[in-house]
Amino acid sequence: MAAGAPRVFVSHLSGVAVFDPNGDQVGRVRDVVAMLRVGGRPPRVLGLVVEVVSRRRIFIPMTRVTGVESGQVITTGVVNMRRFEQRPTETLVLGELLDRRVRLVGVEGAEAEVTVLDVSLTQLPARRDWEIDKVFVRRGKGGALRRKGETLTVEWSAVTGFSLEEHGQGAENLLATFERLRPADLANVLHHLSPKRRAEVAAALDDDRLADVLEELPEDDQIEILGKLKEERAADVLEAMDPDDAADLLSELPEEEKERLLTLMQPDDAADVRRLMAYEERTAGGLMTTEPIVLRPDATVADALARVRNPDLSPALAAQVYVCRPPDETPTGKYLGTVHFQRLLRDPPFTLVGSLTDTDLRPLPPHTPLPAVTSYLATYNLVSVPVVDASGSLLGAVTVDDVLDHLLPDDWRETELHLGALGMSVLPEAADES
Repeated sequence: MAAGAPRVFVSHLSGVAVFDPNGDQVGRVRDVVAMLRVGGRPPRVLGLVVEVVSRRRIFIPMTRVTGVESGQVITTGVVNMRRFEQRPTETLVLGELLDRRVRLVGVEGAEAEVTVLDVSLTQLPARRDWEIDKVFVRRGKGGALRRKGETLTVEWSAVTGFSLEEHGQGAENLLATFERLRPADLANVLHHLSPKRRAEVAAALDDDRLADVLEELPEDDQIEILGKLKEERAADVLEAMDPDDAADLLSELPEEEKERLLTLMQPDDAADVRRLMAYEERTAGGLMTTEPIVLRPDATVADALARVRNPDLSPALAAQVYVCRPPDETPTGKYLGTVHFQRLLRDPPFTLVGSLTDTDLRPLPPHTPLPAVTSYLATYNLVSVPVVDASGSLLGAVTVDDVLDHLLPDDWRETELHLGALGMSVLPEAADES
């Protein structure tokens, strides 16, 4: 550990980069593996769960950790790339201990119910062994602490109840350690949690954040999480999802459940989803989103740039605006053409977008099959293409990320990339050091 730092709190390790002795990054810390021990003895820290570039999670024993300093972890450089599999005797510190309600003994002669906010790790003198020595807690209901909400750091031996399975465990502090993760990375965290913790974390996320995460999860996880939400909240989350992703998820549910959720959704949102579900899945109509940037021809470049700046838009959708006659929402009036982001940057703010439209590239009809959509994007080096019906109205836009999603194998979110193709060295399938 760094000089003068007697311990490190586990929340500070979340997402920290892991390097080998040459300064090459191995991955990032996603959790800490510990083994609980009887008799109030501090748990032994076995190692780190590290997410490597392929999103595979591997195990690095603490015996191979040579330093935890300046916001980074240094290892010996020799790691086993086998995927981490949690054993029954192992506990994931971030995933399973934070937010747990336990009993604090010996405080003012009584017991108090407290919530675990964090735990600290310390390295034993003259050894490479590590253990959990301190627990940072906040007062819960009842107990002898002076004020509700008071926090303090206590010895591990001063708390009991870690070995018991807890129902209704919160997720506030676990989420705090991952608040800066991109939705895809947080989805990867959820995928590796137990079903119990996955449901608790999903319940603690706000609707928009949960919607973003659901879009990045494998289908089975999506259905599992949605099924554990109250129907009213499930409908709210579906409304917050991109319509094409919501349509894909709903199409996997039983007909009765699907109709019930659509009925609970706002009529406009439900109408968009129903419209998408009417098309074949692997066609432009089935792939498109119904929420591209639509502007009238008398809008200005300044108006267009203001819409492009919306942080909720994906880069693919923000790369162009579609110029149409009123109405401004899909399905629109007559589609006139596209203005690409680069063109917007080259013209004065007061310029009308109607004078800048690219009319050379034809839009696609909704029945266009996936291979033809892929060829179109590749041929013209586009990240998005408009979808127009027979009357010339804009129905939506197909983005390159949705095309890739359907070109990859169905289980691509659960399958690690081939590490060799990424130039990573892989140790032989020797005995797992975890």
